[in-house]
Amino acid sequence: MTHAYSALTVSVTGGVAQATIDNPPLNLFDSTLLLDLDRFADSMSGNHDVRVIVFDSADPDFFVAHGDMTMADDPASFAELPIAPDEDQSLNPMMRLHERIRSLPQVTIAKLRGLARGGGAELLSAMDMRFASLEHAGLGQIECGMGIIPGAGGTAYLPDLVGRARALEIILGWQLIDAATAERIGWVNRAVPSAELDHVVDTLAARIAALPPGVARAAVEAVDAATESTTHGLRKANELFGSLFAEPVAGRFTRAALAAGAHTRDGERHLEDIVETIVDKLTPTPGPAEPRPLER
Repeated sequence: MTHAYSALTVSVTGGVAQATIDNPPLNLFDSTLLLDLDRFADSMSGNHDVRVIVFDSADPDFFVAHGDMTMADDPASFAELPIAPDEDQSLNPMMRLHERIRSLPQVTIAKLRGLARGGGAELLSAMDMRFASLEHAGLGQIECGMGIIPGAGGTAYLPDLVGRARALEIILGWQLIDAATAERIGWVNRAVPSAELDHVVDTLAARIAALPPGVARAAVEAVDAATESTTHGLRKANELFGSLFAEPVAGRFTRAALAAGAHTRDGERHLEDIVETIVDKLTPTPGPAEPRPLER
């Protein structure tokens, strides 16, 4: 199904959806962007051809600047936005959107080239992974400086990412966090030179998309279960591991690895190369071979 968006450009290549936020002049998190992201998330929720979603920005200075401050003049209209109707309606629309994105079946990855504050930072925190431009990226929860608290999930997401004390430092200190610091404390996976950002993220996204069906989702579910408790995480991982191990694909991959040199001294020195060759050979390429625009 195709969708026409006002603040997003979306294309799909090889099982990876590229969703580029393009909401001039500042990429504000306004009702237009909220509704577009909600419709995009809805289109992805049952899409089995897409295994990874990469979020990017058309504005090199701002990923999402922050929430639209004019919404404060009409909070009732904001509260009535028809966002994520299946999510908990006791949450506000931005929280519901971020929970919808956080629970998508695809692996979600962000490229942060510029700044993301407030709701923009919370959108990033709802994703599975974040990679940032070392020279230009910055994140911040500015809300306490303006007399409120983060209202789109930051207080819930940050403790899991950076720990309680650092979450409070970010929120109560309300200062911009540079990319290198964000990497060190765990808010982003890695801060890399701007010239390398596309290569790092796109290579990872393609690698994940090429995994055998069900593997990426199982890994995410197992890791998420462990955040509740180690015991729950182990039990969930055992359940998911058992299901995948019983599939014929596991046997094919194992036999192919042994035939290619696993269990030999030379093969074990280069095991990742062996596995990558097997993945390329045995896993069908998901999605179309060429970029397929889903409309602007």
